[in-house]
Amino acid sequence: MADLPLLDDSDIDRVLCIVAHPDDMEYGASAAVAKWTGQGKTVAYLLLTRGEAGIRSMPPDQVAPLRAEEQARACRIVGVDDLEILEFPDGMLDVSQELRRAIAKKLREFRPDAVMVTNWNLETAWGLNHVDHRAAGIATVDAIRDADNPWLFTDLADSGLEAWKASRLLVTGPDSPTDAIELSAADVAKGVESLEAHTVYLEALGDHPEPKDMITDICANTGAQAGVEYALPVRVYEM
Repeated sequence: MADLPLLDDSDIDRVLCIVAHPDDMEYGASAAVAKWTGQGKTVAYLLLTRGEAGIRSMPPDQVAPLRAEEQARACRIVGVDDLEILEFPDGMLDVSQELRRAIAKKLREFRPDAVMVTNWNLETAWGLNHVDHRAAGIATVDAIRDADNPWLFTDLADSGLEAWKASRLLVTGPDSPTDAIELSAADVAKGVESLEAHTVYLEALGDHPEPKDMITDICANTGAQAGVEYALPVRVYEM
């Protein structure tokens, strides 16, 4: 018997992916995005920072546009046309009302059925988590509730953005997954290609594992737990 049940995503038509930096979606999650867009679902990305502090050898004013270009390329590979990059400071993200409002605004504009974020725990399977990842996850949880409350951020309603409830939160890279999203080999290949699109960033890291090996291993290992060839592990919260 499989250890992980397969997620029934048949009732999900619109997904908003909210992450801190360019490249955060490309560590397996973009393979699920490729699956969804291939099925005709609509997926949008909201990046909270430009990732401008992510390359030690280059100044932020050069890095920001470069990483935006690499992210746009990664999005095209997996069928995403709606990419919005906010300008909160990379490396200094915190759970402020300003950040919550910005996320709630996008939620009310896009009106997703589900929201996807990365693991926000301090301790993760790969080590201590980045401060921006932690802040992004917590702010997103709060903003999902904010977006559904007509008495919060009433200026958004005044501009025509009425309250909206996203029904599910999908956390990627979870310590304790509850479900697996089944993927095809083609989905995994697009996920790999989307990570490879971050060419300059990955080269600057120096010791980064090969994207093909890394993403394929993640998806194959989860697939084995779910009784299929490939899958993405997620923790699902009903909101």
